[in-house]
Amino acid sequence: MDKFMIVGGRRLFGSVKAECAKNAVLPLFAAAVLTDEPVFLRGAPPIADALCMAQILRELGAEAEFTAEGVAVRSADAHLHTISSALTRELRSSVFMLGALLTRFHRACIAYPGGCDIGLRPIDLHLSALKRLGVSITEREGYIFCECGRLRGAEIQLDFPSVGATENAMLAAVMAEGETRIGGAAKEPEIVDLQNFLNRMGAKVKGAGTDTVRIEGVSRLHGADFRPSGDRIEAGTFLIAAALCGGEAEVTGVRPEKLASLLHKLRENGCKIHTKNDKIRVESSGRLKSNRRIETMPFPGFPTDLQAQATALNCTCEGCSLIVENLFETRFKYVPELQKMGADIVVRGRNAFVRGVPRLHGASVTAGDLRGGAALVLAALGAEGASEVLDLSHIDRGYYNFAGKLKNLGADIRRVRT
Repeated sequence: MDKFMIVGGRRLFGSVKAECAKNAVLPLFAAAVLTDEPVFLRGAPPIADALCMAQILRELGAEAEFTAEGVAVRSADAHLHTISSALTRELRSSVFMLGALLTRFHRACIAYPGGCDIGLRPIDLHLSALKRLGVSITEREGYIFCECGRLRGAEIQLDFPSVGATENAMLAAVMAEGETRIGGAAKEPEIVDLQNFLNRMGAKVKGAGTDTVRIEGVSRLHGADFRPSGDRIEAGTFLIAAALCGGEAEVTGVRPEKLASLLHKLRENGCKIHTKNDKIRVESSGRLKSNRRIETMPFPGFPTDLQAQATALNCTCEGCSLIVENLFETRFKYVPELQKMGADIVVRGRNAFVRGVPRLHGASVTAGDLRGGAALVLAALGAEGASEVLDLSHIDRGYYNFAGKLKNLGADIRRVRT
């Protein structure tokens, strides 16, 4: 098991490029099963979640090979429709395979998906959308069994703009008979990525990025070479790091409109923000002001995946903040670790009250989930003295070469084997 050793107090300067978005890449792995022809996901990073998704494809009989340029997928020999519980319980994004497997094989069997322990994340919306398309679903002993004949286009109305349910419905409907309309769809940029990839394969999908996605079923899809968009969550993490530590840093590869809610909050903190094309530069000097209120919402609202990092930033800002988590009920599990570093935070249900302190101090802390782990790294970078962040397996799920990129910005951080 590895850990980060960090000496805080260094200002950050320089430039860093965001990888392809984790939340865009994972459903594209599932989409690759929809064709017998080769697919290449250009620039897809070998983060732990992507490696796990590749292993799922291999268990189905497909090929998935990472190269320096991305990942090549060949699904011509895929013939299985069951995914082992070991992999589905490790990776929540395995649920995307339901729609793809039903389209390819008209049947699918998976264990309930896992992932980070940040609260209940029921997949009822996924299953109800699939039922609308003609899928018969049985749940027993922790497994989901799905069967269908030819999938049929349908009217689907989501009660909540779930990203995963929207993407699963798209994957199931893309080769269904007739037209499908998904109302109440999620608007996240990763939905647009999936639409563009499917259309590159010969699909007929439109409306991604709005609350209504329309899909006209086609008879077959072909191979494609596609580069997913930059990771707005990774970019936001580095921007918050520069704001917290002070200095001047530029993040490239992500368009600023995808991070508008974060940039508004950083300006509220007192940072100077400069944007041009896919470049975002943040300047931070002196002690920042607290955000009065941050409330997580579906896109284009403030991302739940940046909530922990923003909380870490506000720990040393002047004033008090209220952080409201609307999407996941136990996403404040990282707070006791920040308190070890001297943070003044009180959690009441889905609300965290943060009173800024002049400085955090170094401590030994443990990452319990992906984004909470990133927040602990950021807090350690800005703290006084030395810290260690344990259990990097969570952080590895979504950040590629995290320590190396921070080191290039001037951080004193190194990864060591325990």
